[in-house]
Amino acid sequence: MKTNKIVLKSFILFCMIILSFTACNSDDSSTTDSETTEESDDLVLDVDASLFLTNTSAVTITTVPCTLSDGTSTNCYEIVATSAPSDHEMGPWCPGNISDDASAGGIWLESGEVYDVDGDFIKNMADFYNDTTWHMYDENGDIYTTETEDDCANAANPNVGEAYENFCVECLPSYVTDITQTYLIPITPIKQTAPVNFSGGFGPGASGPSQRGVAFNGVVFDAPAPTDAILGAYTLAPFDDAGGHINLAAGYHYHAATGVSTQIAQEDAHAAMIGYALDGHGIYAQLDTDGNEPTDLDACRGHSDETRGYHYHVDAAGNNNFIDCLYGAYAI
Repeated sequence: MKTNKIVLKSFILFCMIILSFTACNSDDSSTTDSETTEESDDLVLDVDASLFLTNTSAVTITTVPCTLSDGTSTNCYEIVATSAPSDHEMGPWCPGNISDDASAGGIWLESGEVYDVDGDFIKNMADFYNDTTWHMYDENGDIYTTETEDDCANAANPNVGEAYENFCVECLPSYVTDITQTYLIPITPIKQTAPVNFSGGFGPGASGPSQRGVAFNGVVFDAPAPTDAILGAYTLAPFDDAGGHINLAAGYHYHAATGVSTQIAQEDAHAAMIGYALDGHGIYAQLDTDGNEPTDLDACRGHSDETRGYHYHVDAAGNNNFIDCLYGAYAI
């Protein structure tokens, strides 16, 4: 009996060892799968400086130390750009006469739609806005247009007076030849647990930067244009076909993505890349090559995939908008 008890105890001990070993192996396998999935979900791509058009003096990029909004000390790309994109012409903005076709003017963004600012658009503004005050041309059909740098400054003033009522506001590249802008973008983006709204926005958390990002030609993706204030003064400040126009402080800048500036096509039919947000995440066009918009965009207009990690898709051009917030830390 004593021998049988010893054998039984040995058998039980052996079974316990086997069970323990099996459990440990099962735990290790589960942890490995979880870690692999997490790494896939958290793909992070550094900003690719080679995509910027630095082959001319319009854009220069250097690496500098920087501090991000979450307190991280890291390196950023310092992008210094002129007000002259190297990949497309600027303008035109205002047509000269109500007989002019779309090639003589730019575009206007209204209620989600993009309208050609041709002579017919100017001629019919009273009907378009259901307001008979609109009459931007003389008896010969010539359109009232700002003609000097002083006119540009005065007509773009928030307190613009009646002298510029019914004027098409056109600020020219020659007025801003000495302007450069500097932008800092973290080389390695750091996604946050909650988004930050842009300054100038509404509601809580509107403490971030006002600008959205930078195109590959160095031109900034700016905040929405104050179209209500422009129209409220009975002026019109069209954008060119690239979605940009000029003011004396900011130089040339974009308010919409229209597909004119440099785009980087993707091999998997994904929407083309058009630049980087100020948090270092990529910005892509609204639609893929089949004309579809992603259906899983978050509040900032971003989402993730296995090729690009977290990235943004711009809003429709007619919405006078790019992205709605930043999900990554930005340079301060």
